[in-house]
Amino acid sequence: MENSTIVQGFLSYLNFEKRFSVHTAKCYGADLTQFGQFLLSSNNESQSKDIAYSVDGDSDGTATAALATQTQTTSATDVDQLLLLVDVNTVRSYLAHLNDKQYSKTTMARKLATLRSFYKFLVKRNQINTNPVLSIRTPKQEKKLPRFLEYEEIKRLLDTPPIDNWLGARDRAIMETLYSTGIRVSELVALNMDDVDFLGEVVHVRGKGKKERISPIGTSALQVIQHYMEFKSKRIQSNSNFDAKVLFVNKHGRRLSTRSVRRKMDKYLKMAGLDPAISPHTLRHSFATHMLNNGADLRSVQELLGHQSLSTTQVYTHLTTKKIKEVYENAHPREAQQDESQW
Repeated sequence: MENSTIVQGFLSYLNFEKRFSVHTAKCYGADLTQFGQFLLSSNNESQSKDIAYSVDGDSDGTATAALATQTQTTSATDVDQLLLLVDVNTVRSYLAHLNDKQYSKTTMARKLATLRSFYKFLVKRNQINTNPVLSIRTPKQEKKLPRFLEYEEIKRLLDTPPIDNWLGARDRAIMETLYSTGIRVSELVALNMDDVDFLGEVVHVRGKGKKERISPIGTSALQVIQHYMEFKSKRIQSNSNFDAKVLFVNKHGRRLSTRSVRRKMDKYLKMAGLDPAISPHTLRHSFATHMLNNGADLRSVQELLGHQSLSTTQVYTHLTTKKIKEVYENAHPREAQQDESQW
């Protein structure tokens, strides 16, 4: 909301004090813009009702004129004032509005979290006395287990890009790195050449909130990265526009975007005959699940993934439990059927 000074102040706080990524701050800004539009629309509707009520007894045309210019008046409304006047009922009305628009519970929860953070910021800045979102409960979420790929599916996907040319070698290195380290796509595209420690077999990762961590990386992934780097080195020599600092670059030699990584993944999923609904983040889920399946403890996986809370990592234990149950049922179908009848 470009016309709201307090929203701009909040976004600056996210960028410079909380050190959120540009993408995250942009998402917060979009949520607040939508909320501001809801407030303006509600304010317009309220004013229209008041004026329409006055028109019934309008003898001198004053109310009629007010109705004609109501839109202009609303456009000049101080958005900041509307945001500062929000109370718990306004927030509830907004959630009802989102529900009517058939937003998912996950999206509604995210938008509510944005408002909670925004009004917490305003309380800290003494611009309001109480946070109107504090008493609002987050909509109950449908529990969905993260999807992961089986080992043979991972192998089929990783073997798909051709490694006899520099773009294929790059794409293979991208997917190998995602699966071998479990890092986020945003963390992958932020990697620089010197972030890869071949001797120590680790990658220096800059995660959420500018927090840094070290992620071990497998020998196979390092070999593929090295192969890609050799191609890239030759490209740099023949094209001065290539960024020698950045690890994964596009065909023009500039840093890859997360969207580009998704497009590349879609291409290879189709070639490998895998579900097109799989995303680069699925490789992160697969990494975590396979680590736990092979005996890694939950705390270690939490650190590798860069999760702030252990509860975020615990969802993967449900996947491993489900997998163990499936293996048992496949091996002992009759016993499993008897067990279920006793439940």
